[in-house]
Amino acid sequence: MSQTQLKAIDPDALELYRQQLKCSFAQLDDVFADCMEEAVALLSAGAIKDYLDGATLVCMIGRGFEPVLVYLEEMPGIASRLGEDMLSNIAQCVWKMSRSPNGASILPFLQSLPEASRRLGSAEQMQHYLDLVFDFMEKTTGSIHGFHTTIPSPGLPDFLDQVPYLLNQLSIEGLRNWVEYGIRNYRDNPERQRDFFSLQSADSRAMLQRERHGTLFADNERKLDLYLRGLWEDAEHLVPYSQAFDELRKPMPYYDAYGIRVPDVYDDQAGIPGIDRYRALLAHIAAHRRWTTAIIADNYSPFQRIAIELFEDSRVEYLVMQRYPGLRRIFQALHPVPREDACDPDTESCIRHRLAMLSRLLLDPEYPCRNADIHEFAERFFEIMRAGESSTAEIAQLAISFIARTRRQGDLLPNVHFDDTVVDYRDDNRHMWKFIEEGDEEEAFDEKRKLEPEEKESQGLPPRHYPEWDYQTRTYRPDWVSVYEVLHPQGKAADIDRLLQKHSALAKRLKRMLEMLKPQQYVRIRYQEDGSELDLDVAIRSLIDFRCGAEPDPRINMSHRHDGRDLAVTLLLDLSESINQVPAGCEQSILELSQEAVSLLAWSIEQLGDPFAIAGFHSNTRHDVRFLHFKGFREHWGDEVKGRLAAMDAAYSTRMGAAMRHAAHYLGAQKADKKLMLILTDGEPSDVDASDERLLIEDAHRAVQELDQDGIYTYCISLDPRADAYVGDIFGKQYTVIDRVDRLPEKLPQLFMALTR
Repeated sequence: MSQTQLKAIDPDALELYRQQLKCSFAQLDDVFADCMEEAVALLSAGAIKDYLDGATLVCMIGRGFEPVLVYLEEMPGIASRLGEDMLSNIAQCVWKMSRSPNGASILPFLQSLPEASRRLGSAEQMQHYLDLVFDFMEKTTGSIHGFHTTIPSPGLPDFLDQVPYLLNQLSIEGLRNWVEYGIRNYRDNPERQRDFFSLQSADSRAMLQRERHGTLFADNERKLDLYLRGLWEDAEHLVPYSQAFDELRKPMPYYDAYGIRVPDVYDDQAGIPGIDRYRALLAHIAAHRRWTTAIIADNYSPFQRIAIELFEDSRVEYLVMQRYPGLRRIFQALHPVPREDACDPDTESCIRHRLAMLSRLLLDPEYPCRNADIHEFAERFFEIMRAGESSTAEIAQLAISFIARTRRQGDLLPNVHFDDTVVDYRDDNRHMWKFIEEGDEEEAFDEKRKLEPEEKESQGLPPRHYPEWDYQTRTYRPDWVSVYEVLHPQGKAADIDRLLQKHSALAKRLKRMLEMLKPQQYVRIRYQEDGSELDLDVAIRSLIDFRCGAEPDPRINMSHRHDGRDLAVTLLLDLSESINQVPAGCEQSILELSQEAVSLLAWSIEQLGDPFAIAGFHSNTRHDVRFLHFKGFREHWGDEVKGRLAAMDAAYSTRMGAAMRHAAHYLGAQKADKKLMLILTDGEPSDVDASDERLLIEDAHRAVQELDQDGIYTYCISLDPRADAYVGDIFGKQYTVIDRVDRLPEKLPQLFMALTR
């Protein structure tokens, strides 16, 4: 960094930072300013404290200056890539390592982290790496020929030195397999263990080569996303899954409300590169998303459903190849070629075998098949397709006819013929079926997440997935909560107007208070093409340019704006079932009082001109958190917003942390110096799938900390008379408990004005 850049931090601030870092190495003074400049540029104010606390912890382990230097130099970049929680996480890992016999490995461990963070690309993947390192330590420390000792792991320093190279050759799963092989075979032989993990042994290099295979989704995610968007105009989220952890069920690709699930790695197959296998899969799924219509599963037998799925797969692929003929070569290469005599109908169920032969014939007219029924139905299929795109229902009738014509008694045999019948680039077709009677099977879960009758599916957006904090393990559960957002249905705006009329006296008092809060200072904004006044200096200069034959500047107007308030506000409403209750001594439910209070608050903020949004939330397990928009930042307080508030209703539970994170997604994007999130709730965070009552309280507290690091001030207005027992654990001192709920319409606007004065 240049000397000019180093002057960016105020010397007094730099001295305060230096006092926070409890470390007395003399060499530190030479590099501290440079490190802090990068840290201040990349980290939030809260993270700066974690950064300095982490460096203090690394200094306290007594391993010299170099680990402290590596931490100070590298952690800002790592935290900016993977999240600021990495600061304390890495510091705790160093501390834990220092308490073990492997203290000498701390420096290579820290040196391995920058490349690991760049290659792995997410906090979840980095956590896998950290777990792998500590698993390595646990299995190799103090184990020589079966005797317990206190000597360090022989191969750990060599392994950590090789990590940058290894992660550029292997996936995290491949790295785990390579490490486990070395531990399993050389745990009790220190010399050979060091040779293996330093890549000196032939065995090590051979194992590395064996694990280097396939096309990684992580390396090609952007390319595949552009492929899906460019060729199919489909912007669905791609979600990788691992095929290495579930050998029993053998997961297949599929899509649902949460995105398109694809394997995390594809090997080359039948001369087709892994990247083209991904393209075939995405083309097949995109075709289903465009042309397949779900039908009622209860109307069909299991054999009929299998046949319908195959005919529908062939139908959408036919339509795909009409549009992109080059895909036929890939489909044909990846589709199995079943031998006609491969299945014995006396000992095996051959229904999958017959359907696989039909599928191959529909894809490849030169496929050698002598079965007359299969040829007949192939011709009927092509007749339907030549007549137009057809439909799922029409092709289902053809599939039912095929089953009726070809079914044999042997199809009921328990031994089903599977060889050369699995088309692995096709998905599992769960999207094709709707169930009238919902069962307990996992596939029925999506059906349980139904919209209300007045909602329309087109109003919703794909779910956003958020982590959830597990206070017992002190870690995040990644992508744990699914948040669905929807625009709240409309009601009668006149109902809100009547509520405002009811509180007209209060509104007059509020208006006098609002006049005192309104910014009085005007700021002139020049160089506007449209404005309230003519900017004479610019206008005269433009006229001179015009007379001289030059291009005049069209920005000859100016306008004015009030200066003094630069604030964005989100009001987040707890719409759980409990607010339908009528408190003792009140004539109205909490829901009705909330409508009145929110309406008055919205009217008040509109008078001030602050950008603000109103949203509500409720939850039904972690899989279904509903986020309901009542007013967006760009909307004005008008009949549409009033109509949504008039239709406000409540149901289910209170998963507060996820709702706050999602609200912060929008509030954080606002260009305002101050960002305020008000949470109006009547109870503690809870949900039906959270048996530990502290779990969601701690997660909400963690969400408050995250928002604070992002510059969002949170404040809770609780209507629960017992809130003092828990609300401080979540919001600290940033809360107010309103014991008399009937005064909420009066208290809420006044509280807002006090907070923003």
